[in-house]
Amino acid sequence: MSGAPWSYLELTRPVNSVAAGVLTLIGGFIAAGLAADVWSLGAAVLATVLATGAGNAINDYFDREIDRINNPERPIPRGDVPPMGALLWSVGLFAVAIALAVTLPPVAILIAILNFLGLVAYTTLFKGRPGAGNALVAYLGGSTFLFGAAAVGRARDGVVLFALAALSTFAREVIKDIEDISGDRAEGLNTLPIALGADRALVIAAIALLAAVLASPVPYLTGLFGLSYLLVVVPADLLMVAALLRSRAYPGTGQQWLKYGMFLAAAAFIVGRVSVVFG
Repeated sequence: MSGAPWSYLELTRPVNSVAAGVLTLIGGFIAAGLAADVWSLGAAVLATVLATGAGNAINDYFDREIDRINNPERPIPRGDVPPMGALLWSVGLFAVAIALAVTLPPVAILIAILNFLGLVAYTTLFKGRPGAGNALVAYLGGSTFLFGAAAVGRARDGVVLFALAALSTFAREVIKDIEDISGDRAEGLNTLPIALGADRALVIAAIALLAAVLASPVPYLTGLFGLSYLLVVVPADLLMVAALLRSRAYPGTGQQWLKYGMFLAAAAFIVGRVSVVFG
């Protein structure tokens, strides 16, 4: 592979990839607490980081023409990484991630296979299709928690967090499409905001996000977590609602605020589990 070495790392969006690994770690911890199998959870976290990086790299490979308009600062459009180099880099990362995933319990292996297929299908089949691409990304985002729970043999305990994360991610992806309307339209993509208009797309995002916000107290109401969870998740909910309101005029700012709200919501689950373990 030719190109600047650091640019290959940049292709993986290392911050986002590591963040995905942290979400897998959170999923395992929430499901099993201190009883989690360290080796299985570690393999799942590393597999998530590598697979997410691979997905980002292959996305840049397929999106290289769109990125000349929307993201000219990325490694391929600015000329630091050749397209074929990005593709080979992605394949290598996927291979190592799969090798790690096959050491995990059967449910975790199934999730890993579905996610691998989803990452490839997104860029080749679903990106730019109204709603479908957003829904697939939402599943992939939420599945990091589910994968962590499955890695420690307790997939069922990750379902609620998976659902909340998927709904929030769907909303954020729609808002990102609103931000990228110009470049997507120039490339001939038919995203939800292009197909329905920005205002109607934002309404759909709002429905998904509000569903997540309304469902967020469920772990408290069912007695899974105590008051400490509620004290953190409520500010997260308020931040995400504020992000939604901000998105109508400033979708770029709105989707960033929403990301912070999602991380705060994940922190609420950690606080909830810690209070149970040490309470």
